[in-house]
This record gives sequence, C-alpha cells and structure tokens, in this order.
Amino acid sequence: MGDQFQASKPIYMQIVSKVQQQIIRGDLQAGSKLPSVREMAIQSGVNPNTIQRTYSELERTGIVLTKRGQGTFVTEEHGVIAALKREMQDEVIHSFVNSMKELGVPPEQLIQKVEDYLEGTS
Repeated sequence: MGDQFQASKPIYMQIVSKVQQQIIRGDLQAGSKLPSVREMAIQSGVNPNTIQRTYSELERTGIVLTKRGQGTFVTEEHGVIAALKREMQDEVIHSFVNSMKELGVPPEQLIQKVEDYLEGTS
C-alpha cells in the first residue's frame, strides 16, 4: 500500500514534494487538514518519524501550520501557495531545459519541439 520511493533522494523530501504537488494542484485546499502523522505513515508505508520530519519541513517552508491538539493544516495564505507553484514550475522548466541542452538541442529547436508537443503533432 506504500508509495514507491527513489533511492537517490531522502524519502521525507519525496513526500514533501508529493504533498506540495497536491496543494498546488488543488487536491489539498487551503485550510484543509492533513492526515495525522500516524495515518500518513500508514498510507505511505513509512515510519511515523519520517512523516514527522516531512511535516516539520512543510511547516518550515510555511506551506502548512500545526495547531497544537488539532492537527496540521494547509496554509490559507494564497500568496505562499502561489509562490510555491511558481517555484515548482521554475524547477521543472530548469531541469527540462538543462536536459535538452545536455542533448545538444539548440534553443530554436527546443522551442519548436515544445510548440509541436503542445499542438499534439510531436
């Protein structure tokens, strides 16, 4: 029932990324409550300490907040969520462009390939 994880990146950071994606996609709405540490650990198939570290990292970045005795909630500050969305988009674009550069694809061809892909002709 647990998630599949990559060996190249710490598990807690992979879960952080997954939660962040759920938030920016709107699967987890602003103000919504995250599962308890124990529930999330069971869902993910990891140790509760890993989830505690995940939640601590999410809280450190301001994307969630923990209310003592109530649980952990997605921030209601839409600016924080918008900034996270821009940051994640930039990371994906940066990775994609660098990979294409490593393949020797010139910028003009890269742009054309993206346009073709978006038009469904690639």
